[in-house]
Amino acid sequence: MKNFNPGSMVDTKRPYDFANISFLFLTPIVGFGVGSWYILNYGITWLEILNCFIMYMLTGIGITAGYHRYYAHRTYDCAGFLKAYYLLFGAAAAQNSVLNWSSDHRYHHRFVDTDADPYNVKRGGLWAHVGWIFYKNTENDEVRYKNVPDLLKDRWILWQHRWYIAILAVVSFGLPAAVGLLEGRPWGGLLWGGFIRVVLVHHTTFFINSLAHTSAFGAKQHFSDHHTSFDSPFLALLTVGEGYHNFHHEFAHDYRNGIKWYHYDPTKWFIRTCEILGFASNL
Repeated sequence: MKNFNPGSMVDTKRPYDFANISFLFLTPIVGFGVGSWYILNYGITWLEILNCFIMYMLTGIGITAGYHRYYAHRTYDCAGFLKAYYLLFGAAAAQNSVLNWSSDHRYHHRFVDTDADPYNVKRGGLWAHVGWIFYKNTENDEVRYKNVPDLLKDRWILWQHRWYIAILAVVSFGLPAAVGLLEGRPWGGLLWGGFIRVVLVHHTTFFINSLAHTSAFGAKQHFSDHHTSFDSPFLALLTVGEGYHNFHHEFAHDYRNGIKWYHYDPTKWFIRTCEILGFASNL
C-alpha cells in the first residue's frame, strides 16, 4: 500500500478545485446579491424566514450530530432513521460527502497544527477557514480513505458518497423551493432556505476551523495548550454548540462539546434527547 504523504494534503501546487471555488463564490453572490434585489422588489415573508431557520438547524445538526460527532468520532450509536437524516441533511449542508468530511476531520485531529492537518491554522486563518477547500485532494482513494475503514464498510455511506451532488441539489435547494411554493414564492424559498442558509452554515462551520483555533472573542484554553484549539462560548452560539473546541480536541470521543449544564450545546441536547427516546445509545 502506498504510504501516506502528509505534504500532499496541503501542497498548493495541487490543481485548483474550480467546482468548489465557483460554489463558494457564487452562493453568497446569489444569496445576498440576488436576495437583496428580491427583497426590494417582492418583500419577505415569515415563511421565508422560518424556512431559512429550520433548514439552518436541520443541516447544522446534520453536520454537528451526524458528520462530526457520529460519523467522524463515533461518540454514540443511533437508529437507522437518524443515520438517514444525517446522510441527507448533512449532504444538504454542502460540505462534501460524509466519507470525505470524516476523513479530512480525522486527519485534522491526528495531525493538528502540522503540515498533515488539512486545515492547519498555522498556515493562516484564511487557509484554515476556506483556502484549503480551493485545492483538489490528489491522493488515490486507497490512501485518502485509509483512516475511515469503518465508514467504507457502510453501504449507505457509499451510496451517499456516490450520489452526493444529486442529494445536495434535491434536499438543499429543491426542498426549500418547494416550501416556498406553498405560498406561491418558490424563488423566495430557494433564496432564503437554499442559498442564504448555505452561506450561513458554511461560514459558521468554517469558523471552527479558523476562529476556534485562535484566541478571538476572548476564547480560552481550559484543557490543554499543546495545540491551537480554544473554547469559545460565542462561537458555540453560532455553530449549534461546537464552540468548546479545546475540550473537543482533548476528549474527541465525548459526544458533548459543552460539558457544563449552562454551556450552549444544542447538539448535545439533541443527542441526549434521542437517547431518552431510545433512538441513540452508548453515549
